[in-house]
Amino acid sequence: MQSSYNPWLVAMSFVVASLASYTALDLTGRIYVLASPRLRQVWRMGGALALGVGIWSMHFVAMLAFSLPIPLGYDFADTAYSLALAIGASYLALCLTTHTQLTAARLVGGGAFMGLGIAGMHYSGMAALRMSPSISYRPAWFAASLAIAIGASSAALWMARALSNDDARHVLRKRFGAALVMAIAISGMHYVAMAAAEFAPGAICGAAAGVNAAWLATSVILFTFAILIVTLLLSRFDARTSFLVGAVSKLNGQIVRLATLDTLTGLPNRATLTERIERAIHAARRQRSLFAILFMDLDGFKTINDSLGHSAGDQVLAAFAQRLLICVRAGDTVARLGGDEFVVLSENLASRTDAAALAEGVLERMRRDTWADSQPLQVMPSIGIALFPEDGDSVDTLLKHADAAMYEAKRAGRSTYRFFERRMNEAATRTLQIQNALREALAERHFTLHFQPKFDGKSETLAGAEALIRLHHPQLGTLAPLEFIPIAERSGQIVQIGYWVLREACRQIRRWIAQGLPPIKVAINLSPRQLLQADLVPTMLDIVNAEGVRCEQIMFEITETVAMQDAARTIEMLREFQASGFEIAIDDFGTGYSSLAYLQRFRVKQLKIDRFFTNGLDAHGEEGSAIVSAIIALAHSLEMDVVAEGVETESQLHMLKAMRCDEMQGFLLGKPLTAEAFGDLLRGQTLTADAC
Repeated sequence: MQSSYNPWLVAMSFVVASLASYTALDLTGRIYVLASPRLRQVWRMGGALALGVGIWSMHFVAMLAFSLPIPLGYDFADTAYSLALAIGASYLALCLTTHTQLTAARLVGGGAFMGLGIAGMHYSGMAALRMSPSISYRPAWFAASLAIAIGASSAALWMARALSNDDARHVLRKRFGAALVMAIAISGMHYVAMAAAEFAPGAICGAAAGVNAAWLATSVILFTFAILIVTLLLSRFDARTSFLVGAVSKLNGQIVRLATLDTLTGLPNRATLTERIERAIHAARRQRSLFAILFMDLDGFKTINDSLGHSAGDQVLAAFAQRLLICVRAGDTVARLGGDEFVVLSENLASRTDAAALAEGVLERMRRDTWADSQPLQVMPSIGIALFPEDGDSVDTLLKHADAAMYEAKRAGRSTYRFFERRMNEAATRTLQIQNALREALAERHFTLHFQPKFDGKSETLAGAEALIRLHHPQLGTLAPLEFIPIAERSGQIVQIGYWVLREACRQIRRWIAQGLPPIKVAINLSPRQLLQADLVPTMLDIVNAEGVRCEQIMFEITETVAMQDAARTIEMLREFQASGFEIAIDDFGTGYSSLAYLQRFRVKQLKIDRFFTNGLDAHGEEGSAIVSAIIALAHSLEMDVVAEGVETESQLHMLKAMRCDEMQGFLLGKPLTAEAFGDLLRGQTLTADAC
């Protein structure tokens, strides 16, 4: 029997297929990203309804476009059955393909279920015609229709998953293109299946008096469009809602992160550490166990931060944090308190030996030259350890005691560790008192200068003086430089103190000159923190000029160790000092590690032999004499003067004279004197010279 097609309904069937395909792509991508199993199930059921109706509608619109020379109609029960098949197949396919992991087996299974469901829907829809005799099918075309149905369904589900990311570039355009491909495949399956059908001549349609074809076409098209469009709108609305919920959740997560973690290193911050220590205290009390607080401060970090900038300092902190995580146990808490201070909370320890082993392990691994990133660490920690319960039973007490132990580790030479001891409380209290005293000292004039005389090596006449600072506090009494200078260095107060020393020395030089005394050269020590100041030389020059003193009357002393920390920068600064008219001396020579090449490039005025070698003249006999003699000969060959510190015995004095040491200072020759006493000494030397 000859058949024909209505081109408008054929075109409409393709439009329905395209819209159904796009809906399928959107739903499949939407469902698998849902976190709630309940929501996922609801959307599977709704999606199966929309997708099944869409595919069923495409086929029935296409079948309504089909006509024979006889009246056609459709049995209502068989038509409803074909719709149920489409919806059921769609549900099974969505269940298989909307899991978080889409395996090949699930893809093939989903494609097979959907393909067979579509084919079953089509052929049951054909059966709704109730043809007599029955429709026969060509086997080859029938098999081809099944293959196309399964292949098209599998491809459709794969494309749906591949295009599931709404944030991907041009995703809507890609989905639309994929929907067209799917519509062609679905339509192709239908028309291949129709080509397989053979209608016998003289056959009649038993359902011709059933559902009216025109009414069915109009109803199906309108109903299908309504369902698919509503489904798409709901999907888009739900996607927007999920996006907003996700954005709010992400924002809350960021707020929580800012409140609990350090932004630079990603480690727990002080608040989080405090909470974890409190939990550790409660757990340790219940279990009668031991835990340790390891308080760490990075040695030399301030030098890096001040000289290379905060960006370089941040990189060092981030690198140290990551490496510290590797050094400790998996269950330990590593936190950053701020600046270069880190804390490790180590719970469930058997004894203090475990805490010591942990600290030694951290120091040993940090001493390695390079790590996996092939970058040198540049800094080492000093570690203080406090144990619960013997060193405290509260968060504040444990942290305070661990901090005190850390400062004891710094005083012990740095890059080591110390356990807290009760005497450290006294040292910490003393340190705090001195810090407060230093803050008051400049404003309240608690500082004074003493001057230790330096004598000529040949004539023993007065050759100059070294300015030494003293602190006289109303409550703490007189403090020696060795007690307060390191504290001032750590706190940064040493910079302003250094400027005060230079200004006061210049004023005293002017007073001596006003008293008719001859000009005298005064040596002033420079600290490591001062040398980091970019404007050090201009500031020093401004002070000297403001006080009306010639630069030739000031000599700055830099220790050998400090000079060699950054030799290239030291050379630049020395050149700047010398260009301004100041003289430079290398102090404590022999205790550092300067090479002859750098010593020659420094071109300083003086080398000061450390008192250790001066004492060695008596203690080590010929060996000690050989070392001092070699230093003097080296300095003279480089056209430098030599000053011996710590001369305390007559034998040392005689040997230094015999070695042609240029200048000497020490308790044998003269102790540090007040400005008035030094003026009297200078006056007496002047009168003696005049008498001669």
